[in-house]
Amino acid sequence: MSPRLRRSAARPARTPRPAATSLTGTARRIIRLNHGFQLLFNLLWWMPVFYAYQKAAGLTDGQIFGIQSIYYVAFCLFEIPTGLIADRIGARNCLRAGAVVMTAANLAPVFSASYTGFLVHFLAIAAGRSLTSGAASAYLYDGLRAERCEEHYLKAEGTARALGLAAKVLCWPLVGPLMALAHPAPYVLSAVSAAGSLACAVALPRSAASAGARDAASSDRTGKASGAARGGRGASLGEAKAALRCLASSPWLALVMVQGVAVFTLSRICQVNLFQPILLDHGIGEASHGGVLAAMTVAEAVGSARPQWLGRRLTPVAWVSVLSLALAGTLAGSTLGGPWTVVTLLCLFAAAAGFAYPVQRKLVNDAVPAHAPRATLLSVESIVDRAVCALAAVAVGAYLSAGHLDALLWHSALATAVLLGAFQLVLRSGGVRRGPGGTAEAAPGAPGAGAREAVQARQRDRCASISITRTGR
Repeated sequence: MSPRLRRSAARPARTPRPAATSLTGTARRIIRLNHGFQLLFNLLWWMPVFYAYQKAAGLTDGQIFGIQSIYYVAFCLFEIPTGLIADRIGARNCLRAGAVVMTAANLAPVFSASYTGFLVHFLAIAAGRSLTSGAASAYLYDGLRAERCEEHYLKAEGTARALGLAAKVLCWPLVGPLMALAHPAPYVLSAVSAAGSLACAVALPRSAASAGARDAASSDRTGKASGAARGGRGASLGEAKAALRCLASSPWLALVMVQGVAVFTLSRICQVNLFQPILLDHGIGEASHGGVLAAMTVAEAVGSARPQWLGRRLTPVAWVSVLSLALAGTLAGSTLGGPWTVVTLLCLFAAAAGFAYPVQRKLVNDAVPAHAPRATLLSVESIVDRAVCALAAVAVGAYLSAGHLDALLWHSALATAVLLGAFQLVLRSGGVRRGPGGTAEAAPGAPGAGAREAVQARQRDRCASISITRTGR
């Protein structure tokens, strides 16, 4: 036998990659309607002009940024009850309620272009978005899992985000001409888009129920009667306690949430607070900001639509860490180059954020234990992200007021590296590993591993018992 044939015979045969499950009709409907809901709900036509719009209405800079501060605080506060509401009345009903609130919120400045009107507008925006922030992801994940098509979740989540970003690229350049025809047009069109998202939410199929809901439906009559008796505020309190117990018994879930803080904070602070200061610092005039923002949005849309391009050489957890470091590195690198270098780095920043978001979202959903109140736990993640973002915004204001933009970018990169370094040390310490179903458990041989596993089993049983006693899910 020739050497080539001997090497071929000795080489083990590759195991064929399992074929992906084909989408059912219901799964296709869920994905299509989710795409429509996410696109229309987040299509805020007024976003590029809201500052100028409020200035034209007579608001001062102090009033404008004061409203923004109130908005972030309100968002964090609203996330607490809305996550409970989503697990109480069902994710689909929560999406409908959020769309109704968003439609009304976008009409508030049309009827009252004043400080009070804009304050009500942003408070309602915070309420509407908090109603859907965890419910939308929970509905899509549970709906596809109910149809045994959960392997399509990552692509569906990324495509929905990419379509929403592409819609913004197409629509935002039209805002100026439309305002010339009718000054309130951006807010009216935003309300029309929100009403379209309501139509998508109404059309969502009922069959997309969570695992907890299916178990509740199949539970015995005693469990159902107990659930009915525990309705109201007591049941909502039970949901909150269940979420905290499940979080405490799932170290993996807590670690994944902490890792996602870097992605959310860096992307939000850059795209909202630092985008214009960075460009102006490099001599890029305001007339070019729209084009740069459009280019960044396209880059983020491409990344969001193709998270599978990341490949399988690294685990999803490792990819999120690498992408977080890339976000911090591109921001820090923008201090060293000229205008074209800065634009290129900002586009790379946006692409990295696009890749990271769907991967991080899937990691969190996979880490939620079975029978746990998913929407409540996703709201907890959102609260953590926005709380850190609010603190970072205060720091950004202090740095910019002192004229230390470059120091801010380098310190942000350093803080990100320290956070992710600590995260990797915890993972590599061997004390926590990923367990079945995305939960975490003590590593074999770790001190107290048997006791921890027993405690975690009891905690999961408590989560399941509370899930069985839910009503209206």
